[in-house]
Amino acid sequence: MTLLIRLQRLLDTTRSFDFMAPLALRIYLAPIFFLAGSNKLAHVQDVAAWFESLAIPAPELMAYLAGATELVGGIALLIGLGVRWIALPLMVIMTVAAATAHWDNGWHVLPEQELTVPWEWRSDLIEEAAQRKSAAREILREHGDYGWLTQTGGVTILKNGIEFAATYFVMLLALFFFGAGRFVSMDYWLRRALVGHPPSAHAAARG
Repeated sequence: MTLLIRLQRLLDTTRSFDFMAPLALRIYLAPIFFLAGSNKLAHVQDVAAWFESLAIPAPELMAYLAGATELVGGIALLIGLGVRWIALPLMVIMTVAAATAHWDNGWHVLPEQELTVPWEWRSDLIEEAAQRKSAAREILREHGDYGWLTQTGGVTILKNGIEFAATYFVMLLALFFFGAGRFVSMDYWLRRALVGHPPSAHAAARG
């Protein structure tokens, strides 16, 4: 029992670095949303046409709103400003994307997954993708320099399921509840200037 208590105390010392987890999430997500938003705003008409094909209402307006939200969200995540607030509309965008653009394709983005995964409801697409991937390989081997074509990565088929949208949603959900983190965020320093020293995540959890 004494050993377990000592180990727990040793583990608790890592709380001093709890700011690293939200920082890592922010650094990971920031360029994803910044680039997605920039691309949408640079090609609004194409995005609007795609939204219209997905039966999204007011497609051009939604293209502008989604692009602007992702662009501003990427910047906000990077500097840690208004992270809990910006996480909300970004989660809405991920939910809409999963429901409209990816749901019919099942869970996985790529088809190289085991068919036994319980949450994959479109295993038929994985089987079909595998067949098409095999056919593409044969064509490339016969008519191209397959070694050069695959030098930087293997040939695959994009299944385009909800996996990435769901993953980003979960990451944003964590940021919504835990915030931007201490020290390396504008949220932390603004709150400290306005209301005093913000509590650590560990102290908040205790009380």
